[in-house]
Amino acid sequence: MLTKNRLEAFSDGVFAIAITLLVIEIRPPTPAEGESLARALWEQWPHYLGYFLSFLVLGVMWLNHHRIFEPAQRVDGIVLVLNLNLLLWAVLIPFPTAVVADFLREGGDDAETAVALYGGVILLAAIAFTALFAGITREGIVDQLPTPQQVRAARLRFGLGVGVYTVAFVLSWLSPALALAAHGAMAAYYLTEQSSRLNADEVKRSRE
Repeated sequence: MLTKNRLEAFSDGVFAIAITLLVIEIRPPTPAEGESLARALWEQWPHYLGYFLSFLVLGVMWLNHHRIFEPAQRVDGIVLVLNLNLLLWAVLIPFPTAVVADFLREGGDDAETAVALYGGVILLAAIAFTALFAGITREGIVDQLPTPQQVRAARLRFGLGVGVYTVAFVLSWLSPALALAAHGAMAAYYLTEQSSRLNADEVKRSRE
C-alpha cells in the first residue's frame, strides 16, 4: 500500500522534474549577421519571463503541497487520485510556458492564445489543488479535522486563487500582459503567505 511518505517523495520528484524542464527552453542565442550577442540575449526576454514566472508558480505549488500534507496521517485511494490529478497539470506547465515564450513578443491573436493556454493550465491546476485539499481534510485522513475558522480561511485562500486565475484566463484575450501580471501577483502572494505560515509553524513547534 502506498504510504504518505512515498506519495510525498514521488510528488517532490515530479515537481523537481517540472521545474527543471523550464530551463530547457532557454538556449544560447545565435546572433544574426551584424547583431551583437547582447542584442540576441535581450531578444530572448519572453523565455526569461516564462521561466521566472513558471518557476515561481511551481515553487509555490510545491510549498502548498508540503503544507496541506503535513497534518495528514495516512492516504487513501481518493487522495492518491486527487494528487495524481494535480501532478497531471503541474507537469504540463512547461509546455504552455514554452508556447508563451515563442509567441508573446509578436503580439496579436497568437500571443493571446498562448497566454490563454497558459492561464487555462494554471486554472485547472488551482482547481485540482482545491479538490486535493478537500480530499486530505476528511475524517480518516487527518486525526484532527480543521476548525471552522481554518476551513473558512482555507476556502478564502483557494477561492481567491481560483477567482483571480479565472479573471486572468479571460484577460488573456483582452490584455496578455495584464493576465501574466495577475499570475505573477498571485504567485507572489502565495509565496509570501505560505512562507509566513511555515515560519509561524516552526516558531510554534519550537515553543512546544
